Amino acid sequence: MNGPHDLGGQMGFGPVAPEKDEPYFHAEWEKRALGITLSCGAFGAWTIDESRHARENIPPADYLAASYYEIWIRGVETLLARHGFATREELLSGHRLQEGTAPKRVLKAEMVPAVLARGGPCDRPVETAPRFAVGETVRTRNFNPATHTRLPRYARAKTGVVEAVQGSFVFPDDNAHGKGENPQWLYTVVFDGGEIWGEGADPSLTVSIDAWESYLERV
Repeated sequence: MNGPHDLGGQMGFGPVAPEKDEPYFHAEWEKRALGITLSCGAFGAWTIDESRHARENIPPADYLAASYYEIWIRGVETLLARHGFATREELLSGHRLQEGTAPKRVLKAEMVPAVLARGGPCDRPVETAPRFAVGETVRTRNFNPATHTRLPRYARAKTGVVEAVQGSFVFPDDNAHGKGENPQWLYTVVFDGGEIWGEGADPSLTVSIDAWESYLERV
């Protein structure tokens, strides 16, 4: 979807200014925010793609005014309410007011190292052969869905070259909305800077993205 999370290529938002020696957390509460997000994700009620879409749907003014972990917490609040774990009234009050959905599983402290080490592999087999080959010129589709997509807005309707076939993976555009994993082939596509940024772009610059097969068309 188009939203405040997808600012690549848009003018007027200032330069990216990386923080030198940036710490993992800027405040103690951010550690708790990360822990809450991981613990709630372990309930088994939503996918990582649905969680991304929940954050994308934060109103633009609120999103742009929030810090990284504030965005995470607001997304979790949406998911907890959506799946019946807590009502909005409970989230505001900080107290349980009624019986809610029971988690499928609970992440306990002693389980955390193994769970984090295992990660969340999303590679899946598909029966079809890759449609595109390394070195082939392709164009990304030009669409603006109201639903989740991993194709950045700045890379739509752009022509590039397939650099690698990465394998087949869960298709997030469907998985975010309960439509199943529906895996597709995933490609690394490279674009010249001018194709992405237009006139005046650094001619030595290239930009690469990972694009699912349904994002791409032959030129």
